[in-house]
Amino acid sequence: MHKVVANAEEAIQDVLDGASIMVGGFGLCGNPENLIRALAKKGVKNLTTISNNAGIDGFGIGLLLANGQIRKHIGTYVGENKLLEKMVLDGTVQLDLVPQGTFSERIRAGGAGIPAFFTPTGVGTLVAEGKEAREFDGRTYIMEHALRADFAFIKAWKGDKWGNLIYRKTARNFNPMMATAAKITIAEVEHLVEPGELDPDMVHTPSVFVKRIFEGELFEKRIEKRTVRKAAAV
Repeated sequence: MHKVVANAEEAIQDVLDGASIMVGGFGLCGNPENLIRALAKKGVKNLTTISNNAGIDGFGIGLLLANGQIRKHIGTYVGENKLLEKMVLDGTVQLDLVPQGTFSERIRAGGAGIPAFFTPTGVGTLVAEGKEAREFDGRTYIMEHALRADFAFIKAWKGDKWGNLIYRKTARNFNPMMATAAKITIAEVEHLVEPGELDPDMVHTPSVFVKRIFEGELFEKRIEKRTVRKAAAV
């Protein structure tokens, strides 16, 4: 039951070249910032990242892109990262764009032990190319395979030393499902507490899915695109 590590550097000590890594977060919300920075510092190469977004220039997964550490990215929205756009067009990074609902279900299926499923999303588009299609009740569906990874980098608000996790608001996005779909799930938390301090009814990710946990040192919590309401006319 000893899952607590001192810091992000210790948590990723066995992440090697060629690893596949799920990275939690929606936009810049709920990103495992400390783990990403540690991975950028470590410098491992040829990574496959699985994340809804690809960070922004100079932050989040964008740090790994700038270091040339990513070989392939699987995600749903990459519009805020100009570097990724350039690298994809140059052929230095392979990009697999997946409809967001399909992306979520592929991860959930991976965590549930379901190897594949059928969905109508993408039928008749480039998404369907090369995929098995079947008809159910008069409607065409395509088969999508589950997503799993070697590691999942997760960000939670609170966690106990056994690995039970609670997410806060929008940070409860892809983090819970990714925690179930990797061989090794590493959680960074804002507050690390003793076992028994968390209300069991509030736990979102049970400890059984978490292999390592630590309290993060720095959370910038950037806003990806700030919008403000115009002042009312006087």
